[in-house]
Amino acid sequence: MPTLAERAETLRTTGLTPLLTTAQLMARYGVSNWTVNEWVKAGCPVEPTAFRGRRFDLEAVRTWMAERAQLAATA
Repeated sequence: MPTLAERAETLRTTGLTPLLTTAQLMARYGVSNWTVNEWVKAGCPVEPTAFRGRRFDLEAVRTWMAERAQLAATA
């Protein structure tokens, strides 16, 4: 069974943007809750939602990470 992150890739072509929970983002990148909290403090994009907790657009997170990597490489 595909993970939500894998399904997000499939659904993206349809124009839908499924949002990941903190736990799903942690699993996708193999990081802790503390790390995700630090990312959010550093500017990781969080999607507005009516649900409890935070939701993340995987593509927006990937773009943010790529920008950070570029900044780190030029520093």
